[in-house]
Amino acid sequence: MPYEISESKRDWYRQVSKRSRLRKQAATRGELGPCRAMPNRPLLRPETLMPERKRSSLTALSLFCGGGGFDLGFERAGFEHLASFDVLDICAATLSSNRPQWAVFSGPEGDVGEVDWSVYANVVDVLHGGPPCQPFSVAGKQSGAADDCDMLPAFTRAVLSVRPKAFVAENVPGLLGRRFSNYVDEAIYSPLSRDYQIVAFRLGAASFGVPQDRQRVFFVGFRSRACARKYVAPAGEHSVQRDMFSRNALTLGARAALGLPDIGFDSCAPTLRSGFTGPRKTTSILNSRASQRLWSDLKIWPNGVQKSRQDALQFPPENGHFRLSVQDCALLQGFPDDWQFAGAVYQVLGQIGNSVCPPVAYAVASSVADALGA
Repeated sequence: MPYEISESKRDWYRQVSKRSRLRKQAATRGELGPCRAMPNRPLLRPETLMPERKRSSLTALSLFCGGGGFDLGFERAGFEHLASFDVLDICAATLSSNRPQWAVFSGPEGDVGEVDWSVYANVVDVLHGGPPCQPFSVAGKQSGAADDCDMLPAFTRAVLSVRPKAFVAENVPGLLGRRFSNYVDEAIYSPLSRDYQIVAFRLGAASFGVPQDRQRVFFVGFRSRACARKYVAPAGEHSVQRDMFSRNALTLGARAALGLPDIGFDSCAPTLRSGFTGPRKTTSILNSRASQRLWSDLKIWPNGVQKSRQDALQFPPENGHFRLSVQDCALLQGFPDDWQFAGAVYQVLGQIGNSVCPPVAYAVASSVADALGA
């Protein structure tokens, strides 16, 4: 169910927020005293989860590019980038700052629902994208097709117009629930199954070394039956807990990944909330009561994320827990430290929380490339 709280709990949050705001003002004035600690030095290097594959002739077209998780994963899997589209200018600013040579479209030109795709017809190998998930997410209202954010039909229209050799669509697990089974048939299978062999599967980010309990659903379709028969969905080569029989690499817990001291407890972080969801421009990544308890056990403060690690260090929470920076949140999502995000903190958190985890995108891209014979 969506995260619903009582009025008394809301009042408690308001008081915490007020005290936090006052502490930040005091820290800005230097009234909390000098900070003697050093910023955390993360142990996780997400780029090691995505070893660069040899460049191929395969091309990729990106829809709903957001912060670039899909784009980065496909690039490291050896694909040639054709163009990226997103209606939000801030997302285009992020991609353009990291890859100035890429063609990136935003605003009216980046509106996937309005683009004339004829220029890309029959010249794209893989079309990929994660249409907005709010219509199907438990964090949203689960209104499906009735939600103005529903862009699955626009994605389907692009596939039919471009006719790529393969497509990849990503969304929340709720899309595979019984509640939306008829809608999925109408929006994906019915219009596309005549030309594409489609398979759907669920992946957990932790199985790919990302220190976050994040589950996502992927739809992969191939025009060629031969490629579809060859296709093997990625299984993931990491595990959260190692046992004597497992050959899998161990996924670091959130504290270890961030380079924090051992407190006798560690685990994957809860799913990060997007800063674009909800009615306010939030700088919180908290998405449920259960996640609040886990963040507390990890002694990591999920609210009031700061612009930099140095800023987070200067402004410790009142309970003494570790305050996150946007760089820390990006790391927990699987972005390398050198991937820079444009915008205010809430905009950065929106891009991070809405993105496909790059190592997961890389695994899916690699599996598609293998099937296409790259």
